[in-house]
Amino acid sequence: MARRFAIIPAVDILDGRAVRLLRGDYERVTLDAGDPLALIRKLAEAGPPCIHVVALGAARDGGAPVELAREAATAAAPVPVQLGGGVRTVADAEALAAAGVSRVIVGTAAFGPLPLEDFVAALGGRLAVAIDVAGGTVRTAGWLESGGLTTAAALDRCAAAGVTHVVCTAIDRDGTASGPDLDLLREVRGRFDGVVFAAGGIRDTADVEAVRATGVDGVVAGRAVLEGTLALKS
Repeated sequence: MARRFAIIPAVDILDGRAVRLLRGDYERVTLDAGDPLALIRKLAEAGPPCIHVVALGAARDGGAPVELAREAATAAAPVPVQLGGGVRTVADAEALAAAGVSRVIVGTAAFGPLPLEDFVAALGGRLAVAIDVAGGTVRTAGWLESGGLTTAAALDRCAAAGVTHVVCTAIDRDGTASGPDLDLLREVRGRFDGVVFAAGGIRDTADVEAVRATGVDGVVAGRAVLEGTLALKS
C-alpha cells in the first residue's frame, strides 16, 4: 500500500528565535517568527503529521539540545516532533529521544567516524538521517563543512546501515522560494527505498505536486508555511 504523502512544517531555531535563513547562511536571516515554542503550538493546531525542528546553533557547534527537545515535544503535543541539531554521539541521539522527540535527525554524526549502524541499533525507526546537499556533495556541521561524500555515496551508506528515513535538503534552494530540486529528488528516490522527505525551495501546492510526482514521501516546508503560500494539509 502506498504511503500517505506528508506536508511537514519546519521550525528553525537560532538564539532562541524561530528564523528562516537564506541557503543556511547564519548571517542571512530572512524571516524572524519570534518565540519558537509559540510557533510550534500554533502549527500543531493544524494537525500536521509531525513538526520538523532544527536547533541551528547546536547543528553548527554540537551539543544535543535536550531541554529544547523537551519543550518542543510538550508544545507540539499530541503532534509528534522530529528534531535535529547537535547530535554527535549515540548518547546524544538517545537523550533527545528520551526527552520526547519522536524522530531524531542525525546529520554530521551520520557521516563521521562512528558507525551509522550504531545509531540505527539505538533508535531504529526513530532515526532520520539528514542528507543536506550542495553541489552534489553532502554538507555537515550546520552545512558549513563537507561531509566528504557524494549524494549517492551518502544514500548507499544509509541503505547499507538499515536507515529507514532520510530528510534531503537542497541547500542552494533552501529559504529561497525558488522551487524544489526535482533532479536531486529523483536521484534520492532512485537510490533509497525508505521514507524520503524533501526540503528546500518549496513555495506552494504546485511545488508539492511536483515533488509528489518524483515518488518521495513528503515535503518539509518552512518559509512557505510561515508566509501562507502553502497550507498545512496532506
